[in-house]
Amino acid sequence: MSDLRTKALDDFRRCCKDRGLAFTFQRQVIYEAVVDSREHPTPELIYEQVRQRIPSISLGTIYKNVKTFLDSGVLKEVTLHHGTLRLESNMTPHHHLVCSSCKAIFDIEESAVEPVQFPKTRLPAGFSIQHCRVEFTGVCKSCRTNRRKTSKASS
Repeated sequence: MSDLRTKALDDFRRCCKDRGLAFTFQRQVIYEAVVDSREHPTPELIYEQVRQRIPSISLGTIYKNVKTFLDSGVLKEVTLHHGTLRLESNMTPHHHLVCSSCKAIFDIEESAVEPVQFPKTRLPAGFSIQHCRVEFTGVCKSCRTNRRKTSKASS
């Protein structure tokens, strides 16, 4: 087991304890599926991974635990506007690149983006900002390559 994965699971155990959540085998396997994912998985992708280890688990159980993890701050939702729930276990401050074609999501370090400034005088009355997420939308290399191949083939 890699050091990063071990640290993530140790952090998960500590977060569960700190937030009063029972640390169960089911929850551990669900969390591991998110940590082990090379993308920002949907609950359905998590379900497919978890079923390999717990064949009797239901998609409803995945959604219930994901909601618990989100509500308690153990996981984060990548974006509110992506069309489907996408999750991540990377709790360090960072931003995202999103492919508008295939919907792949790539993390970028917070330091790679200039600090976002928003004048307090422009906020609606009573609104307070809790945090800022920057999301850049574009087309990934794979989709650009596929578009070039498709356009050459149709020429």
